[in-house]
Amino acid sequence: MTPQSFAKVLRTTPTDAESLLWRHLRAHRLGGAKFRRQQPIGPYVADFVHFGARLVVEADGGQHNGSVHDAGRDAWMRAQGFTVLRFWNPDILNNTDAVLSTILDALAQPIQPPLPRPSPARGEGSQA
Repeated sequence: MTPQSFAKVLRTTPTDAESLLWRHLRAHRLGGAKFRRQQPIGPYVADFVHFGARLVVEADGGQHNGSVHDAGRDAWMRAQGFTVLRFWNPDILNNTDAVLSTILDALAQPIQPPLPRPSPARGEGSQA
């Protein structure tokens, strides 16, 4: 399944936490910020993303606890210049104001540029 088709499936089956968070984010209540939901980014699908601020927000259930896949995914996103925020579903449902405050604080931070790719010509990275 491609990231695009997977994103379409995810949009039709949100968790309660994703639905709640999306109600706040789509209403542009955080300083007029425009978020997209279930957005493909490279080989992954982000729960919510603000491309202008290079900010990804993930709503996580128990299946994400200590996930090696999530660690690799977050590292890839950071290498592309994104900041990744992860919130547990109970925090979104029970502490919505604190979650929104954290997202608003992240929106106020300077944008991190993508990491430069290694240059084999300068002896960086693999020269395969």
